[in-house]
Amino acid sequence: MISAFINAFKIKEVRDKILFTLGVIALCRVLANIPCPGVDTHALNLYFNQFSQTGGASGMFGMFDMFTGGAIHKFAIATLGVMPYISASIIMQMLQPVIPQFEKMMREGGESGRQKFNQYIRYLTLIICLIQGAMAAYAMQRPQTIGLPSPTQPLVMTSGPSFVLMTMIVLTCGTMLLMWLGERITDNGIGNGASIIITVGILSRMPSAVYSLFELVVSGNVSGMTLRPVHLFLLFLLFVLVTAATVVLTQGQRKIPIQYARKTVGKKMMGGNSFIPLRVNFAGVMPIILAGSILIVPEMLFRWIPATRWIAAYMAYGTPCYMTVYGLLILLFAFFWVANQFNPMQISDNLKRDGAFVPGIRPGLPTAEYLDNTMTRVTLAGSIFLMALALFPMLLNKQLNLPYIIDSFFGGTSLLIMVGVTLDSLSQLESHLISRNYDGFLKNGRIAARRNF
Repeated sequence: MISAFINAFKIKEVRDKILFTLGVIALCRVLANIPCPGVDTHALNLYFNQFSQTGGASGMFGMFDMFTGGAIHKFAIATLGVMPYISASIIMQMLQPVIPQFEKMMREGGESGRQKFNQYIRYLTLIICLIQGAMAAYAMQRPQTIGLPSPTQPLVMTSGPSFVLMTMIVLTCGTMLLMWLGERITDNGIGNGASIIITVGILSRMPSAVYSLFELVVSGNVSGMTLRPVHLFLLFLLFVLVTAATVVLTQGQRKIPIQYARKTVGKKMMGGNSFIPLRVNFAGVMPIILAGSILIVPEMLFRWIPATRWIAAYMAYGTPCYMTVYGLLILLFAFFWVANQFNPMQISDNLKRDGAFVPGIRPGLPTAEYLDNTMTRVTLAGSIFLMALALFPMLLNKQLNLPYIIDSFFGGTSLLIMVGVTLDSLSQLESHLISRNYDGFLKNGRIAARRNF
């Protein structure tokens, strides 16, 4: 693997892509550390320290803090991160089967159709940024109105409509700049820009997580149990096993064999065998993101209404009720995403048009039904695996009472994103190496073996 990285820097085009990506990442981290004007950073730091000790940060701000790489703790100009852009992309993808114009635009519009569709995503991102920016500014002035603990001192130097308007503009500009930088990485760098920005934000929290873990070892007492160096080794081994399981979930696929009818084209005989890969985790990390986002709303509403605050205790992060609903929502959204994005009838029509068929299955509707049934079974196994991976950090927290910043690296959204984006980026980098007759990262692994298909 080290030789592969050395070879990557020997190629000027690949070296320029890597250095460009690293430069943009550094700029994104700068945006995540510049506070918004009008915010008392000292009071904000004290407030979040108090907030994290009460456990609220894990339930409400844990996911947002993870996606922004800690920008929310400084209320930086990149506080919203690229989540509005991700949310807009998800909404537009889900609207494709519902609005025929969008589906036609993507299917028949070619490159111009995709550019127009991406422009709609940008417009929707702008709207989401303005709404979330206003909510964030209002929450900074009065956190208790949305169910958060009251700060001991004001977090804003001068509150009022002017602060809300200024914060909306600053946060919106910050997100739009991040979105533009992410697109530049996608076009001129290595990997998917928005995903890499999120991944770097997650990885930026890892040093703090390691430091917190060593602090627990030094203090020696966690949840009534003496934490020794051997426990630290066991936690590291557990992290390796969970990461390996995440790689299996991310790379796992069910290969449906297909056979092309032999025909003569010129002087060549065309035809042969291939396969359709059905991913075990077709929805990726989307079910976890959607389920977590939805469960934030009931807790906030119950805390906001005095008569229902007792219900909020049952919906708090890590409670049995929360984990039950969270797991069921992950299963539901996994099937919903597959039903929304996987079109077996269209695949069947494409196979029939290309003269291909699944051995033992009649073309047309029987092939579509076979693909649909197979995908349903694959999704069931993958969604159960995904649910277990998402719930594991909460179970670990209940058993060891570790801080959320440590638990989040043992599964869930953060680990799935890190593994998925890393594998995708390595795959792109490897394709550049192989096209120039260099060995890839793994000679016998799945990533390097892709060149054989």
